[in-house]
Amino acid sequence: MELKNPSHQRQEENSMGSERSVIRKHPCFLFRKLGFIMSVFLCGMMFHPAVGYDPLDPTGNITFKWDVISWTPDGYVAVVTMNNFQMYRHIMNPGWTLGWTWAKKEVIWSMVGAQTTEQGDCSKFKGNIPHCCKKTPTVVDLLPGVPYNQQIANCCKGGVVSSWGQDPAGSVSSFQVSVGLAGTSNKTVKLPKNFTLLGPGPGYTCGPAKIVPSTTFLTPDKRRKTQALMTWNVTCTYSQFLASKNPPCCVSFSSFYNTTITPCPKCACGCRNKNCIKSDSKLLTAAGINTPRKDNAPLLQCTHHMCPIRVHWHVKLNYKDYWRAKVAITNFNYRLNYTQWTLVIQHPNLNNVTQLFSFDYKPLVSYGSINDTGMFYGMKYYNDLLMEAGPLGNVQSEVLFQKEQDTFTLKQGWAFPRKVYFNGDECAMPPPDSYPHLPNSAHVSVPVMLKTFATSVLLLMVMVLA
Repeated sequence: MELKNPSHQRQEENSMGSERSVIRKHPCFLFRKLGFIMSVFLCGMMFHPAVGYDPLDPTGNITFKWDVISWTPDGYVAVVTMNNFQMYRHIMNPGWTLGWTWAKKEVIWSMVGAQTTEQGDCSKFKGNIPHCCKKTPTVVDLLPGVPYNQQIANCCKGGVVSSWGQDPAGSVSSFQVSVGLAGTSNKTVKLPKNFTLLGPGPGYTCGPAKIVPSTTFLTPDKRRKTQALMTWNVTCTYSQFLASKNPPCCVSFSSFYNTTITPCPKCACGCRNKNCIKSDSKLLTAAGINTPRKDNAPLLQCTHHMCPIRVHWHVKLNYKDYWRAKVAITNFNYRLNYTQWTLVIQHPNLNNVTQLFSFDYKPLVSYGSINDTGMFYGMKYYNDLLMEAGPLGNVQSEVLFQKEQDTFTLKQGWAFPRKVYFNGDECAMPPPDSYPHLPNSAHVSVPVMLKTFATSVLLLMVMVLA
């Protein structure tokens, strides 16, 4: 065995170290290292609980604003206002539920327009008992029809809040809370933390409370402005991934030029729920079959897709300058009525919607000036309530589009939507290669064929008369 001179060994180590430093400075190494760091960063963002970005509604969120309007001997009175800034995602029955954790030993002396679900242990209080003594209170909205002295503006809707894009006036909910054993100044008040929002199911993640400039109010006569003593905001965002690992809806297609119907994908919404019921089952006549459960567990009609909601898009007619599509929404859940439902569709021809039948429509410009996304919703008191599964469990409409001659085609599934959302959740789409396709002889449009036929008949009549 040959022994190395220590000085030579040090020279080799220095040489290897310089080679490693050169490798680390090489662009390829730096790029790989940067790529690894970016991958870790993106993975962290992907699984971060606050991720709720929606490309069709990038600024959509629910914001709770706490305005301290007066100080009390041991705390403050605040008006809490919930603003739903989401364009097409609303909160339906059984309504919103808001929770938080007090920073100190605060209690709720009283509430107007809302109530806590539990009082908690208030045994240490004598005489005047607080409304809630829990460290982590849970607040719900009051039902309509409560006495007037228990109401404030925008309260008492049963927790139902419209989306901002559908009904801005109905997208607000408020309540008043009197907090005790808290600070009595801007410097001594500690903000609540660990906010949670259920609306009505999971999926919302709330950030920390942040102090913002105090809100200004206009007096009823609009001649004077007042200002909140202190204001903080809490912002909550929605993630479909956190709400459910399976989509809650699916899409099927059909067309006038092909007898083939493209169904929803099999088990599009998961097939683990085996407690489905057939449409002709005698159990449907049992009392209470349509009563919702507290955990919102569905009772689905047995289908191959096992989705509560199916959206069907049918390419109905093709005119010279226009084309027509029919949209039908079917509810397969026997336990749930969908109030104030919304349907968002992404299609390149939505910038030329000419006429709509039995639905309301509003374009949604999601990014830049591209107008390829629109929101459909039911007309108030007419079909804004999608009934539970059964004969009445569907709503439908037809849409008339004006053609853009340089882009319109019936080939390669162009006439079908790119994305479909129901109540703010993206629906499962069938694979593109399964869309109804044009027959091989369908390269000539119907108007052209009719024109050719009429010309032939005219020439034949001229020949006969001659």
